[in-house]
Amino acid sequence: MKQINWFEKLIGSGFYTGYIPFASGTFGSIAAIIIYLIPGFEKPEIIIPAIIIFLVYGLFVSSKFEDVYGKDPAECTVDEVVGTWIALIALPKTMLIILTSFLIWRALDIVKPFPARTSEKLPKGFGIMADDVISGFYSLIILHIIVYTFGVY
Repeated sequence: MKQINWFEKLIGSGFYTGYIPFASGTFGSIAAIIIYLIPGFEKPEIIIPAIIIFLVYGLFVSSKFEDVYGKDPAECTVDEVVGTWIALIALPKTMLIILTSFLIWRALDIVKPFPARTSEKLPKGFGIMADDVISGFYSLIILHIIVYTFGVY
């Protein structure tokens, strides 16, 4: 059986939110928002590399989580962190936008519109990460339409 070291647990569990016994995905998204609130994190030159790093490492570590905890385990919430950050790219950093993004992102992460649900069938980390990346981009598109059509800030 594979072992997961402390760093893999830290990142793979979305800063240990995956070990919260209920709504771990929601708590993973909240952890991502807390990090997003760090001044300057919203800048494309910071958030986009962070997304890429967490996505690439997430593919690796979520596969290990699946080996230890089973198929798409609740303990693995790095996918929620990545999806949350994707949903916030290039949007005004206001509490209204952050809250709206969180609600839309969580709803789409639960509903999993096509092809998100289908992508869960991909093997290991790809299946774990792909649905959240897809839902994150859907959320991003919806948020940009809301912001730029209705002038919501």
